[in-house]
Amino acid sequence: MSIDTEHFRSRLQDERRRVAEAIENMQRENPGSLTDETGELNPGFDQHPGDVATELFDRELEYTLQDGEQALLGRIDRALDRIDDGTYGKCARCGKDIPVERLEARPWAELDIDCQRIVEGVVGRR
Repeated sequence: MSIDTEHFRSRLQDERRRVAEAIENMQRENPGSLTDETGELNPGFDQHPGDVATELFDRELEYTLQDGEQALLGRIDRALDRIDDGTYGKCARCGKDIPVERLEARPWAELDIDCQRIVEGVVGRR
């Protein structure tokens, strides 16, 4: 199978820029600690427990999203490395070609769909 690796390199680089910008925006929006944001532990500053809980939930959500974006950044970087070393488009588990349709949907895919299902434990469940 012949894959237009330059097409996928361009898509991956665009996605990498978008993800990196999203991470920077999240970090810019929440530069301090939760204590800094809520004013907790500051003498004379009374904050309702519900407000603190909301701030805590929002911050945890941001951390979760940021972790997900960091993981995606790693997958994108690995895909770019595979383009460089000539293994892009081959399943890392079984060595079969990954269909172009899958790569169009997820250009950072390391596994074909069958191996992805096996790894995720989806095969055999009903």
